[in-house]
Amino acid sequence: MTLTSRTYDDCQDYWRIREFLREVYAQNGRRERCWSLLRWDYWRWHVHENIHRFNLGEAVTVWEADGQIVAVLNPDNRGEAFFQAHPAWEGAGLRVEMLETAEAGLAARRADGRCALTVWVHGDDAAMQALARERGYAKTGPAEHMRRRALEGSLPEAPPAAGYTVRALGDEEELPARSWLSWKVFHPDEPDAKYQGWEWYRNVQRVPLYRRDLDLVAVAGDGELAAFATVWLDDVSRMVVFEPVGTHPAHQRRGLGRAVMAEGLRRAARLGATLATVSSYGAGAHALYAAMGFAAFDLLEPWEQVWSQP
Repeated sequence: MTLTSRTYDDCQDYWRIREFLREVYAQNGRRERCWSLLRWDYWRWHVHENIHRFNLGEAVTVWEADGQIVAVLNPDNRGEAFFQAHPAWEGAGLRVEMLETAEAGLAARRADGRCALTVWVHGDDAAMQALARERGYAKTGPAEHMRRRALEGSLPEAPPAAGYTVRALGDEEELPARSWLSWKVFHPDEPDAKYQGWEWYRNVQRVPLYRRDLDLVAVAGDGELAAFATVWLDDVSRMVVFEPVGTHPAHQRRGLGRAVMAEGLRRAARLGATLATVSSYGAGAHALYAAMGFAAFDLLEPWEQVWSQP
């Protein structure tokens, strides 16, 4: 079969890539050798729409054989490259072509005028690591720990601390409070004057997999939102992804992260999910997720190269 590449068309390819990722996920035994369906959705509707505003035709490249998608190249943040390939097509020729395409189209221009690209490589993919090393890349950090746990059997009990309750997010009137909570969790050292409002959360709710009954919050006695865990169910793969999870700095060390995750696991199991996944990068997140039973993980490691533009 002839392998051809082309630029991405959002109208037709968004949905086709979703089905491609579902197929690859099943082919890989529900291991994240490629992005999960949710990660693609979350990137399209949150990272793209709310943060980077990529030119999608330039940012995403599709490879096809006989009209079927067999590989996709895309960034997450600017200056990054992620490689999604069907296991039947993971040959050296495709790897080289995808990497060359990433270098030509996804590298970021630094302040000193040089180009930089980070490619994300699985920790057990010796062939891709060798190719990256051969082309001048060096491993950096931290690695993404792609964690998983089964949902059969007993699930962890983690009731919220006294004075707190765990429930689903409310209607649109509660979105400003939910957005403010995200700001305090992910920008604890930023001045609040840089906060840019709550409307971005509407795009999160546009993700096809979004369910408000799985968008969980811990609420303090005074009504303040204190922690969150958004859970995304793919009923075809029967798996859920926790993304994101966080606790307001003023409410930390009270077990609220465990409480919202435990509730998410219970709700997912009742809906028929059999596998849960979550990613972690730092020691605190590693410890929390391991304590919730996400002990098994695969590594996705960043390799970077910086070069001068000829």
